[in-house]
Amino acid sequence: MNYLLKMKKNIEISSVQTADYTYDLPEDRIAYEALEKRDESRLMVVYKEEFLHTYYKELPSVLPPTSHLVFNNTKVISARLHFANKNNRVIEIFLLEPVDGNYASLHNKQRSVWKCMIGGAKKWKAEETLVKPIITEEPSNLLEATLLDKKDDCYVVSFKWQNSMTFYEVIEKSGRTPLPPYIKREATSNDALRYQTVFAKEEGSVAAPTAGLHFTEELLQRLNSEGVGSSQLTLHVGAGTFKPVTAESIADHIMHKEFFEVPVETLQTLSNKDLRIIPVGTTSLRTLESLYWMGLKIYLQKCTLQSLNLLEQWEHVELSQLPLPDYRIVFNCLIEELHREKKSSFHGHTGICITPGYSFKVAKGLITNFHQPQSTLLLIIAAILGDRWKSMYETALEYPYRFLSYGDGSLLFIEEESA
Repeated sequence: MNYLLKMKKNIEISSVQTADYTYDLPEDRIAYEALEKRDESRLMVVYKEEFLHTYYKELPSVLPPTSHLVFNNTKVISARLHFANKNNRVIEIFLLEPVDGNYASLHNKQRSVWKCMIGGAKKWKAEETLVKPIITEEPSNLLEATLLDKKDDCYVVSFKWQNSMTFYEVIEKSGRTPLPPYIKREATSNDALRYQTVFAKEEGSVAAPTAGLHFTEELLQRLNSEGVGSSQLTLHVGAGTFKPVTAESIADHIMHKEFFEVPVETLQTLSNKDLRIIPVGTTSLRTLESLYWMGLKIYLQKCTLQSLNLLEQWEHVELSQLPLPDYRIVFNCLIEELHREKKSSFHGHTGICITPGYSFKVAKGLITNFHQPQSTLLLIIAAILGDRWKSMYETALEYPYRFLSYGDGSLLFIEEESA
């Protein structure tokens, strides 16, 4: 891969230096608890030359006409499982994703195999099966964990149990909410509710799509009644979303890959109207932009629907050198292929890394939280705003806004020649 390939405004991937996308985030500005009321989180609306300070509950009054929100309806699973070895030493198994990438594994009965991170892995002898009770009315119900393999970036663990519950039901009773690593406290019953969007439906994430945490049922109804449309898609957020960028150049950073699924209904809505598409969260944005590049490969007959399962990290850079049609053309091509194959949705994995210089193909705005320094999420903000991200974050620190997953958020607008 040639990382010297140029994107919009002649920005080269190799010239994007991690050190240029940092800021000082005091610890007391990190939100360690959720607000009592979701939509009373503050909202910074970023215009070209000014910032408007308001609240999420006022969102219907600040969205431009024809705005259409796209929500990620993924549901966070209780991914943290604590076991004890035969010496009674704690070993934490953190679920990442099914080993075969098929999230239907959450509905398996009696056995499910997952890629995991393990805290205290040295305490776990290869031949030892870890056992913990499944918290039900029947105390004899046990969950067994067997270590199958060690890979470069994870472990493979087989889970077994004897009752008729699905794996999702088992971990919901026996696991804990996977709070972000910078929230250094144990998860509570309140976190099980608040680290979940009100529209969460498809189980699979090990981190919340946090931009969606600010929405209430009442706010969603108000948006709808005032003519703001919405659609849903699914991207299962992985633990890699918190992975810091340690490479000096973003070109040397290895982006995590995540599973997504988009219903034909969503594609039809987005492609048949003149809408200002505003993803709620970077996960929704990455999905929509990935969908464009993957659909483009079908439109250009570079692959078939059956063979298309993954968008690599920098694949969009090479594709952007070609003549690029409007996203509606690409989406309609994808819809035709899905109908031909009698499929109701398109799914795959994306590893797309959006950096300054990226030209957005679908999104015309973004609702998002305030992100960690030197993170790939902050690079997305810089891709939208250019150097204005610095004044935005300086303003957020001054006012003060609450940062990160349980913090406040912003509404950004993507101009045709931004960044």
